[in-house]
Amino acid sequence: MKVLITGANGMVARAAAEHCREIGDDVAALTRAEMDIADAEQVDETFARLRPEAVLNCAAYTDVDGAETHEAESRAANTAGVGNLAAAAAKYGARFVTISTDYVFDGANTGFYTQRDTPNPKGVYAVTKYEGERLATGRNAASIVVRSGWIYGHGGTNFLSVMHRLLGEGKPIKAIHDAYGTPTFAGDLARRLRELAELDLPCIFHVTNSGPGTSYLGFAEAVCEIGGFDRGLITPVSNDSLSRPAPRPASSKLACLFSERFGLAPMPDWKDGIKRFLESEKG
Repeated sequence: MKVLITGANGMVARAAAEHCREIGDDVAALTRAEMDIADAEQVDETFARLRPEAVLNCAAYTDVDGAETHEAESRAANTAGVGNLAAAAAKYGARFVTISTDYVFDGANTGFYTQRDTPNPKGVYAVTKYEGERLATGRNAASIVVRSGWIYGHGGTNFLSVMHRLLGEGKPIKAIHDAYGTPTFAGDLARRLRELAELDLPCIFHVTNSGPGTSYLGFAEAVCEIGGFDRGLITPVSNDSLSRPAPRPASSKLACLFSERFGLAPMPDWKDGIKRFLESEKG
């Protein structure tokens, strides 16, 4: 399959490009400098030139706190850009898969959020991602929207992606004990994105590693357990104590109603994802 991947410098995009190439796809992974998804004309020109069969949109403005003061940048990537890609995919007959976020939910539900739950995003990042979902399906009825969250992996700069390095260097870390989610290894997410492109079934999918979910503290403790790090380096803190600019859901665990019904295999357990991540980081 001829696959166009956006946001090529990002963690998920790199994982997706690697996986697609491994299975024999013809991959064009483009950075923002090569195609700014917020520029509709540039997007159309790129599609006309490359003629992709499938598009995996991994481009996004992901600075949750920064979005509070950079709304225009967040909206350009997370809303307008998604709409531009969806429209171009419809025009040129490409399958379109775009990544959204667990933050579209407000966190009031302490159980799992499924596709039956109504989004109620809080904060600029969450709002622009949800608007991107709606614009995608509005401009291209064949859009596949993938909500995920707590994504970590190779080359990632977020807390989940780097805590093993900090612990390995003997540096203390603070881990939130009262915020919950479903961790997702970028390599596993990338494989599912490609499977969904192959399936070509317009839908909203929730894609995370399986299991009961955990807190940031639970994730950190699992990293210590699996990687052999010192748990004494972890200091539990409350969500409110960090006083971050953007609101975040206290619980954003995701579960999918459709994946297995459509023949997709269960996602690996979240602790198995950590194990494979840590093992691959060594080599």
